[in-house]
Amino acid sequence: MTYTCRNCKRTFTNELKYELHRDTCSVAALICERCGDRFSERQATRDGWHYACPNEDCEGAGRGEDLRSVREFTVETTR
Repeated sequence: MTYTCRNCKRTFTNELKYELHRDTCSVAALICERCGDRFSERQATRDGWHYACPNEDCEGAGRGEDLRSVREFTVETTR
């Protein structure tokens, strides 16, 4: 069985190695579900309350709506 990090796409053959990697893989990053871009929280907000995708061509907005934390995504496993 292999474990693939959905953040950086690295593959691990050991679940423990994957879990250790996940703890350090861009924990503070957000992902826009509309355009797929990944960025820091600081880039997505000016006031700490309202969040929007920093990509000028994207209309993604709202923490927990279009913008999700990297930790909210699950792992893909392959056998």
